[in-house]
Amino acid sequence: MLLRRLRSPSAWSDTVDVFAILTAASLPWSTSLAAIFNAALLVCMVPFLDVRSFVQSLKRPICAAPIALFLLALVGTLWSDAPWGARFYAVNPTVKLLVLPVLLYHFERSSRGHLVFIAFLVSCALLSVMSWLVAFYPGLSMKPDFERGIFVKNYIDQSQEFTLCAVALAYPIVLLLREKRFWLAGLLTAVALSFLANMAFVVVSRTALVTVPIMLAVFALLHLKWRSILIIAGALVAISLLAWQTSSQLRNTVETFSSQYRLYKEQGISTSVGLRLEFWRKSLGFFAEAPIKGHGTGSTRRLFELAATGDRDQASSEIIGNPHNQTLNVAVQWGVIGVVILYAIWMLHLLLFRGDGLGNWIGLLVVVQNIFTSLFNSHLFDFHEGWMYVLGVGIAGGMVLGARRADPAVGEGGS
Repeated sequence: MLLRRLRSPSAWSDTVDVFAILTAASLPWSTSLAAIFNAALLVCMVPFLDVRSFVQSLKRPICAAPIALFLLALVGTLWSDAPWGARFYAVNPTVKLLVLPVLLYHFERSSRGHLVFIAFLVSCALLSVMSWLVAFYPGLSMKPDFERGIFVKNYIDQSQEFTLCAVALAYPIVLLLREKRFWLAGLLTAVALSFLANMAFVVVSRTALVTVPIMLAVFALLHLKWRSILIIAGALVAISLLAWQTSSQLRNTVETFSSQYRLYKEQGISTSVGLRLEFWRKSLGFFAEAPIKGHGTGSTRRLFELAATGDRDQASSEIIGNPHNQTLNVAVQWGVIGVVILYAIWMLHLLLFRGDGLGNWIGLLVVVQNIFTSLFNSHLFDFHEGWMYVLGVGIAGGMVLGARRADPAVGEGGS
């Protein structure tokens, strides 16, 4: 029986689904476990892979664009002045993009994509519970340096997860309300509100504060009528005002925007906001020096070393290999060529998720979140947020492509 199972393509396909579920469930908790489960997923693809069909799928623009960015990073090592170790280290963040076509291919044929997203939601809900516990009992934190409400990882990653889950639940909640399944709709609403409450009263990143309204606006414009939009907008304004009045944590987070900017502008102090402005200013200058093909893979840190000035506590003295903006990160290393490929990836994946359905909604939300958070971070290249993008787009995209194969009348979209 074991030998028959080992020779069965369906058994290997089921195993890939299991490892995809484990990868999504472990991502909020552990980078190591997520990497191990993802590696196991790729290994289990090999025994039943239809090579010819897979190679054909790579010709689709939604697959070719991520591969092109990886190849550009690899070729970009040839004209970089950085040490070879730094060059190959800078290629690493683009390697995860090669998994995206594999996930698209597999979940176009699998019917378990929704289970992966359920696993991620449940895992984030459990993390939310731990976040509340750590806020009241700091000794429970697994981090050596205490951060309020953070059990593992950091507040930026946690806010990204909670934001995605809270807004993603809006779609099934509306569907359930239309079907008059009020109990289940109420349960999902409570879960969504628990994520928002955690961000309001425990800890939230400034990036999340900016992107939550944008993501909610995207949902409202796509799935609600104008009357419903106005009613919900009014309710959200009321809830926001209540949260503002009752949560000192939320007020302090928002007020850091102006206070940190003022310290940077008046005294040049290296605050979080000030550092980003300094990184962006210098990165634009680096880009202007080599606008077509950039300075090469891994060149960013050396450029900042050469441009560093001032005292240690000054923003102008900071040296970094990541300018905290995805476009500038790509532009400095690979110029206009890289930026065109980056924007092509985002545009092609946005077009892929035209239409109705859970897969379209989750995929669209993942892309929109990545685009807007990448204004303040290099989230496509960061481990946690980058894997959220690869898993989200790969699995949701596979679901959408599978539905179009089953019903060609749905349309081809961005595939």
